[in-house]
Amino acid sequence: MFSPELKEKAQELVDRYPVGRSALLPLLHLVQHQDGYITDDGITECAQLLKLTKAEVNAVATFYSMYKRAPLGRHLVSVCTNFACQVRGAGEVYQRLHEHLGVAHNETTSDSAVTLEHAECLGNCDGAPIVSVDYFNYECLSPDAAVDLVDRVIAGDVPPPTRGYPSGGIRDMQYRLAGLGPVDAAQPGAIPDQATAADAAPPVQDSGPGAPGAVDAAEPADTKPAEFADADGGGAERRGPEGMTPASGEGSSERDPESPGAARTQDQEPGDG
Repeated sequence: MFSPELKEKAQELVDRYPVGRSALLPLLHLVQHQDGYITDDGITECAQLLKLTKAEVNAVATFYSMYKRAPLGRHLVSVCTNFACQVRGAGEVYQRLHEHLGVAHNETTSDSAVTLEHAECLGNCDGAPIVSVDYFNYECLSPDAAVDLVDRVIAGDVPPPTRGYPSGGIRDMQYRLAGLGPVDAAQPGAIPDQATAADAAPPVQDSGPGAPGAVDAAEPADTKPAEFADADGGGAERRGPEGMTPASGEGSSERDPESPGAARTQDQEPGDG
């Protein structure tokens, strides 16, 4: 369960949204910040805060790959194996890390230093192949460079990523992903200036058609093309192919004289001027 301090932070997250269940994704990140993964207690607390069932919370927690149901290591190392990275050697990078660390997808080293995963697109295709540490990307890594990176991470000497700053660990990142800014004010970044539900949309019961202040939209105009509309409202579906009336019969050369397609008279033969 959340500590008293994180309980307050959790309520802050809920209060940001006019509909409380919108806070579920940030709350799940907050659970991972505290517990290191999505625990059963964390699911129960999210359900209680948002007045959801545990099944509804669990459905979300098991849908997104960023939420883990087993304890994470201090750092999460992800290797993109989607198409752009794969054709530039990501398979070899992942295989080397798998052999070097002795763990497979979503497994953690025995010293709890690193959890390894292969991931879908990490949004940095021009730098393929990508390896990320706690969602900070390192571009164009060879298998040897990836091993060197992971060894430095395990030793506590996380190098600067291609963009951003060296990660302090996956739990710190989970706090940021919850929308709460850095855990430590000395770290890069700032606590985001967030609106609350009181500043946002009106409550559900006061919104929608007929609500106070709602704009009454006019009925949409008839958008049928003028050439297909007739006096009693029928359109092209009442006529038939190429303006033929139902009475004219399939294959008849007679045309509805009011049809725009009736360009020649019945006396005219094809080729006549």
